[in-house]
Amino acid sequence: MKPKYYISTAIAYASGKPHIGNTYEIVLADAIARYKRLTGYDVYFQTGTDEHGQKIEEKAKAAGLNPQEFVDERALDVRKIWDVMNTSYDKFVRTTNPAHKEMVSKIFKKLYDQGDIYKGKYEGLYCTPCESFFTESQLIDGKCPDCGREVKPASEEAYFFKLSNYTKRLEEYIETHPNFIQPESRLNEIMNNFIKPGLQDLCVSRTSFDWGVPVTFDDNHVIYVWIDALSNYITFLGYDVDGNHSEEFQKYWPCNVHLIGKDILRFHTIYWPIMLMALDLPLPDQIFGHPWLLFGTDKMSKSKGNIVYADDLVQEFGVDAVRYYLLHEIPYASDGTFTYELLIERINSDLANVLGNLVNRTISMAHKYFDGVVAEPTCFEPIDEELKNLVLEMPHKVEEKMNELRVADAMDEIFEVFRRCNKYIDETTPWVLAKEEDKKERLQTVLYNLLESIRSGAVLLQAFLPDTANEIFAQLNTENRYIDSIDFKGMDTGIVLNEAKPLFARIDKEKKLAEIFDENV
Repeated sequence: MKPKYYISTAIAYASGKPHIGNTYEIVLADAIARYKRLTGYDVYFQTGTDEHGQKIEEKAKAAGLNPQEFVDERALDVRKIWDVMNTSYDKFVRTTNPAHKEMVSKIFKKLYDQGDIYKGKYEGLYCTPCESFFTESQLIDGKCPDCGREVKPASEEAYFFKLSNYTKRLEEYIETHPNFIQPESRLNEIMNNFIKPGLQDLCVSRTSFDWGVPVTFDDNHVIYVWIDALSNYITFLGYDVDGNHSEEFQKYWPCNVHLIGKDILRFHTIYWPIMLMALDLPLPDQIFGHPWLLFGTDKMSKSKGNIVYADDLVQEFGVDAVRYYLLHEIPYASDGTFTYELLIERINSDLANVLGNLVNRTISMAHKYFDGVVAEPTCFEPIDEELKNLVLEMPHKVEEKMNELRVADAMDEIFEVFRRCNKYIDETTPWVLAKEEDKKERLQTVLYNLLESIRSGAVLLQAFLPDTANEIFAQLNTENRYIDSIDFKGMDTGIVLNEAKPLFARIDKEKKLAEIFDENV
């Protein structure tokens, strides 16, 4: 029996096409999911779209569509981007799914029947884009603390969820499960800014719009976004309020990691855990609030005109180049930066020079000196041990980093091996060995060590740059791509390597930037 691993992204709000900052999350989740599969886990990876609410109702009307037609188009936009980025999700969910809506209604009714939801009246300041109410003291410069937009006074009858009943229990849970909210800075933010000052009861229904899941026992109300959207993590697994859960739910719940943006942290670390407590369900193991990807120093927004889309970048640079940048350039706990200049520099330095050049040189030398035949290594020197040990330690180092979700650091461990290989070439000088007949066995050993190091790195690279890893295996003419094959004897001797082909071409930065910005004028 493989150990199970359930990872989810937040579901994308189906109001428009996701930009590169939104796309970072799905690529990050995909790398984690692929790594877990590679290392022997039975992985369930869920993503999808959040499709109800006032903002969507208004956008649909402006587009001359009914809301269902509008979200059908937007959900397709999201899925296309996720597919362009070569992400390996197991299920793409949509909250307009009839079975989901039916279960959301039942969850709402259950919470109401057991006294966790009550009817009242809401008066506050409402932000339509965020679909959130705020008090005057929560505003920043009189505007929404989440998105910075204008808020409007709103007053309406509503149902409320008694968060206050669970505050102490949630606080105790977080304090006794220190890894529940990561990184630590997010944990401190939630505890100090929200939980310790005391939680206000949460508005969970609306009467001012219709595009939502109806409250079955009160025709005037639709269920507000949070119970609808957050419950996707269990409804699509087969959760049932009466306890008749599906085998899939019993197998995969609780979730191992909810991967979310830091801007929706409180919804996932306060509202969602309390919902689960009220439903008498176990909480997820971990909620990881990842940082943002900024454009230069600014948050991406249409109003600032600095939106970049993943499919456009892939068309210019290729999918694995974009994946590499997203996974490598965003720090574990602080915001990352995107610029075209930095992307091109990273492609040239890491992908074209360190990795591409290494693979091309090594396979080309094997063809030049031995007609591409992989020969058995027989003539060893002390310098070989350093490379071999680095390769053999690589899986353990990567595992340590991935267990902490430090994906960029995990990739660095792989590229450290590739950098060491380039240095090893300079130290062993194969072109000099090739000139002396009595050095033939030593040359065979040097090339074997390089080929095996490249293959081992490619095994782990499958989690992060899957197309590139596949191309390396194809050039090496090997199917030996499993994690337990990293033993420094995985290249079969006697096989003939395929021809070397460039993995990544170096980019003329000034020329490329001129092309990009001319296109965008």
